[in-house]
Formats: sequence, C-alpha cells, structure tokens
Amino acid sequence: MNKNIAVIGSGFAGLSAACSLAYSGHKVTVYEKNSSPGGRARKFETQGFAFDMGPSWYWMPDVFERFFNRFGRSTKDYYHLTRLDPSYRVYFGKDDYTDIPADLNQIFELFESLEKGSAEKLRAFLKEAAYKYEVGINDLVYKPGKSFTEFLDRRLMSGLLRLHVFNSISSYIRKFFKHPRLIQLLEFPVLFLGAMPEKTPALYSLMNYADISLGTWYPDKGMYSIIDGMYSLAKELGVQFEFNAPIDGIWMNGQKALGLNCKKDKLPHDYIVASADYNHVEQQLLPEKFRKYDNDYWNTRELAPSSLIFYLGVDKKIDNLLHHTLFFDKQLKQHAKEIYENASMAFRSTFLCMLPLKNRPYLRPEGKENLFILVPVAPSLQDNEEIREKYYNLIINRLETLIGQNIRDHVIFKKSYAHKNFMEDYNAFKGNAYGLANTLRQTAILKPSMHNKKVPNLIYTGQLTVPGPGVPPAIISGQVAAEEIEKLMKKL
Repeated sequence: MNKNIAVIGSGFAGLSAACSLAYSGHKVTVYEKNSSPGGRARKFETQGFAFDMGPSWYWMPDVFERFFNRFGRSTKDYYHLTRLDPSYRVYFGKDDYTDIPADLNQIFELFESLEKGSAEKLRAFLKEAAYKYEVGINDLVYKPGKSFTEFLDRRLMSGLLRLHVFNSISSYIRKFFKHPRLIQLLEFPVLFLGAMPEKTPALYSLMNYADISLGTWYPDKGMYSIIDGMYSLAKELGVQFEFNAPIDGIWMNGQKALGLNCKKDKLPHDYIVASADYNHVEQQLLPEKFRKYDNDYWNTRELAPSSLIFYLGVDKKIDNLLHHTLFFDKQLKQHAKEIYENASMAFRSTFLCMLPLKNRPYLRPEGKENLFILVPVAPSLQDNEEIREKYYNLIINRLETLIGQNIRDHVIFKKSYAHKNFMEDYNAFKGNAYGLANTLRQTAILKPSMHNKKVPNLIYTGQLTVPGPGVPPAIISGQVAAEEIEKLMKKL
C-alpha cells in the first residue's frame, strides 16, 4: 500500500531518500527550511560570481553513478563530469609544491622520487585499500547499523583482519612509508573524517584508494550540478517540495508520529524521514519523553570539524592555483591537534583553496575569479567577525606569500561562513560542518541509530547517523533510510 511520507531537509541524504521512496510509489513531500534545495551543498550567485557553498571534492564517482542507475538514469543525464589532471596541488612552502597526477604510473614515479622503494609499497598499500573500498563501500556502508548481527556475514567476517578496523591509519601508513610528505599526502583525507589519524581506523585507507585510484572529478557547472540533478530526478518521480518551510515540531499521538508542525499547520504523514540535523530533530522537535538520547549523550559525542569558509570574488585571473590546492606549509598534525584535542583556534591552519575550472565562464565574470577558501576548525568555538577577520588576514598573507601574487587588493566581493551560519541555516549541532567523527567508538552500530523504538515510524538519515560524513555516504544513508521505511511498512 502506498503511503504519505514526509522528508525533513533537502540535502544529499534527504533527496536520496525522497527519490527512493517516490520510485516505490509513495507520496513524498520534502520540507526545506531554506529557499532552495541542497542543504550544505547549496549555491549562491552575486555580481556574476557563482559559489558552491559547501562540498568541493567529487570522489567515489561510482556511488553517484550507482544512485542514478537505480532509477534507470545516469549521471550523464544531469551533468557532465571531467576527471581532473592533476587531481590537486599541495603547497609545502613558497615555490615548493607538488601536483598529484591523475595517472597512476606517474603517482608511482612521484612516490619513488621522494622515497626509494615506495612505488612498490604504494602498489601493496593500494591493493589493500582497494579491498577495503570494495567491502566498505559495497557492503558495510549499506548496513542500517541496528545490531552487530548485520556484520555476521561470511565475507565480512573472513576479511575482518584485512579491513584493519582495530589499527589506526597513522600507524598503518607508517608501516609502508617514512617520508613526511608521503605521510601527509596519505593522512590528509582523514582530516575531514573528524579525528586525529592516531584515532581513525585504518579501514579508512579506502579514502586513499578513492583519491589515488578513482581520482578527483568535477561537474562542469560546479558541485551544485549534483543537487540540481537529484532535485530534477525527484520531481520527475513525483516528489513534492515545500521551501521556506521550517518544521516546528513532530505531532505525536501515543507512540506514533502523526505528522509535522509547520508554520502552525499540522501536516499529517504516515512516515517521517528526518534528514535535517539529528540532534535538532530529536532534542527540539520531539517531545522529551519520545527522545532516544539525552543531552549528556550528545555532549559526549566526538564531532568532525566545522569550517570557516571565505567566498571571494577577485577582479583578475589568479596563477599558481589549481581547481583544488591544499596548503601544508604549516604542520598538519599540529592543526589536527588544535581541532580535535585542544578545541582551540588553529591560527597556523592547513587550508584548502578552490578555484573552479578556468574554462567554465558561466561560473564567473570574464577576466575574474571566484575563490573558495576553507579552513577546518574545531566545532563549538566562539564565532564573531573579529575572529573571522583575523583568520582572513592570516590566510591571505600566507596565500599571497606562497603563490607570489597580490590577492587582497583585488577582492571585490567577500563573504565569510562559519559556526553561527551552520547553526542558523542548518540547525547544525555545535556548528559542525561534517557530522560525527569516524572514530572506532563512533562507527556503524555505535553511531546514533537510524531507529527510535519510541517513535517507530520515524527514521533518521544523514551525516550524524550511518554511514557517516561526506557526500557519497550521505547519498547512501538516504537509500538505506528509504529501505528501512519499506521494512517498517511490513511490520507496522
């Protein structure tokens, strides 16, 4: 029997769940507090500049393709992808940078040039990482995280030791490589997973496989092209959208959620998928007696970083930057400690600059550049204009020194975005940008559950539940949530 289903939030997880449920024949309505779809992956345009607001890396292209394939479509039906070569650039100091090639043989040569014998070691490292990727992305991340029995699978159990779940990625990488630059290159992807490399399971070397073997891609019209494609697909499947529609509460009767309170109206629904911030939905929208977790639980969760982002419109072309450029001229490990252990302001930060592809004139006015600068910072920090401006000046000074160009005097548009904005726009718990840290104590069944037995017709999805932070995991999370709704229909 077809049901009336509400989805709270239109980020990657919400759109994924909405498409999956509508494809099964259900009446699906998405409620979004902002004026456009996308959540953290929204975009804005001003003075001829177009800015992607959040995600900037297109990794794991197979996950995106698999999503659209579920509906008889392909990514090519909605956007065109380019594999970037070089994949990205890394600065280690002034006039000291390395371009990471897309060609695997060239990467082997790069490693060998820094550490003799490391090419063969990289081949072995990537072979193990490929196995983790195959098992992790094809099996583990599609589990709903309800019980340990989900992992009593012959394939998973037989390969448990090969997944290196109980080893840290820091020690694991150092078994293969000694050169500090190679270690930095392999550790940097886990910076966004939310924990020190010493506390992140070596399972996540699958990220290195995604980086090195599968490559960095880019949609021609920017990352918002993905949201645009998923939104178009959802509408094709009959999903209804309500924008500027913040949810004020969940309307309960006994143990059943009857629907949503929105703008003082009661909106009846048979099932609810919460893809908005999990903590906000549970602690603010559910009556207290129906909550699965309390404040003490949430306050002891280890969060992935927040971000301080600067969107800059520059009135000239910029040289010496690629589409993705990482700055490791300061110690990556020290920056990670400041984020994860000291929860302090990381004024010697590593940071990312993104300069959308130069041959995409519809992203910027002619002869100008839209520059995206992202600094990972600890969540829950004080956030004010004075602190943001201090960061801005420090980063611009370093950027100008490292690339040998004047940027500051050519900025004609500037906007910053940090903790307060994440809370205002997305009700983000403690202003986080990426969800929960992927530590061993917060993996799979140890993450906040998709299910709440006190409200059986409510399912959570997104970066604070399984499988975790990142765009591909969010898309997968929405698919898993939709499958869990279908299972509930057979029981309730």
